[in-house]
Amino acid sequence: MRRDPLPDLVNLNTASEPERSDKWRLALPLLTGSLVWVLAFYASTVNSMVEIWSRSGTFAHGFLILPIVLWLVWDKRAELAMLTPRPSWWAVLCIAGVGFIWLVGELAIVNAVSQLALTAILVLTVIGLLGTSVARRLAFPLAFLFFAVLIGEFMVPQLMQWTADVTVLALRLSGIPVYREGMQFVIPSGNWSVVETCSGLRYLVAASMVGTLYAYLTYRSLTRRLVFVGVTILVAILANWVRAYMIVMLGHLTNNELATRADHVVYGWLLFGAVMAALFWFGGRWREDIVAAASSKTSQATAVSAAPAAKLWAAAAAVAVVTLVWRIGYWGIDSGDVAVQPKLAVAPAIGAWQPLPETVIAWRPHYENASAELQQAFRNDDRRVGLFLGYYRNQGADRKLVSSESTLTAKDDPLWATVDGGVRDVSFNGRPLAVRVSEVRRVDGRRLVVWRWYWINGHLTAFEPWAKVHTAWSRFKGQGDDSSVIIVYASPEQPGGAENAIETFIRAAGPEIESALGRARNTR
Repeated sequence: MRRDPLPDLVNLNTASEPERSDKWRLALPLLTGSLVWVLAFYASTVNSMVEIWSRSGTFAHGFLILPIVLWLVWDKRAELAMLTPRPSWWAVLCIAGVGFIWLVGELAIVNAVSQLALTAILVLTVIGLLGTSVARRLAFPLAFLFFAVLIGEFMVPQLMQWTADVTVLALRLSGIPVYREGMQFVIPSGNWSVVETCSGLRYLVAASMVGTLYAYLTYRSLTRRLVFVGVTILVAILANWVRAYMIVMLGHLTNNELATRADHVVYGWLLFGAVMAALFWFGGRWREDIVAAASSKTSQATAVSAAPAAKLWAAAAAVAVVTLVWRIGYWGIDSGDVAVQPKLAVAPAIGAWQPLPETVIAWRPHYENASAELQQAFRNDDRRVGLFLGYYRNQGADRKLVSSESTLTAKDDPLWATVDGGVRDVSFNGRPLAVRVSEVRRVDGRRLVVWRWYWINGHLTAFEPWAKVHTAWSRFKGQGDDSSVIIVYASPEQPGGAENAIETFIRAAGPEIESALGRARNTR
């Protein structure tokens, strides 16, 4: 481990202790007050971060970020004492722009955007009140704050795909026959599936944070730091692939006595600990020891007179105003939401399609806490389809249409699994539309073909990012966040197949579905 070189004793004594403390006597209380101000007015975003740290094993490291940052700052106290805090007005102006990004994140209900924006506001507040010379000394601690933001879940599907590919390939190279369907595969000793916890995101997030901190403390060269962080990320991904293969092999070789219960989690973290310890030992061979050197910039900084108190007060006031503006704007938009529960209903018969008393198969999409729901099966001669509408209003952290929790099958569903199948262009109510095509499979072999898209206050899209954009724009215009998922599904084991039945149904039912959603929106 290392510390950045401190100024030599001559530079440290170029200013007397009273002079050094006077420069910070006003700046520190104003900075503390400004940071508390920001955290208080953006408490909803702070609470969302803490809530996820508490319940998510992937992001539990968030509780460690602030103590680490404070320690890193404290470690630089001697250097900081020699610098002169002076307000930076460009940083204060940047807070206004980042505040707008926070507003967009809140309107679109994208926690990661809101949390990134809040963290950037905190960093810019430090720069705005203390200035760029202080910020340069605190560059790493300030950047390290961003590890508190909950980012990475978007990588889970790709990480799961890679893990499944590598595991199946390794099993086949080991001489074990494998039959694979999506994230599920069968070997002679039993059935296995790659679920979200197998993706390796926990490895990746933890390794990125620890590796970055180790590289900063161990090396002085930016190249060595970047190389070590890159190697750490690569090793974390490889370690997860090894873990997945070893878990399956342990289960196979012990007739499923080992690695089929909670013990596989223990094995995984033991492997991770061993890999990271070996990586740090190996990386330590190229460590760059502390080199004492005089800092001419620091000695020059001590000669700069302290900023007038009026400028510090003005900077703190400006930070308070620009951080409050967007918060007030969100309160104004949010106050326009209505508490009336929507009512959702479609006509009992849609053209030649007649309602059925039972669903096509006992399956229900995993869209929780909807404001209103409708699930109905229809029949036209020998063709059967199912329709599901999940309607959302006044969306928030505990109720939102587009999220990692809103899926065709629950993450821990023991019966059903989802296999994505791409995108298909169709016509819906006279408009061209791209829909997502998936297949849900039951453990007993039954299957359903599923078409899915979103209705966002009249706009149709099958893509989650555009759904978020339309939601934010609708709320910004004061039109609310009424949204719905539209899911039509059918069994492939029917005359003409599932695709033909679904396309025929949505061509006939498109006007009625949009009309039903419009009626629900008007119950405000």
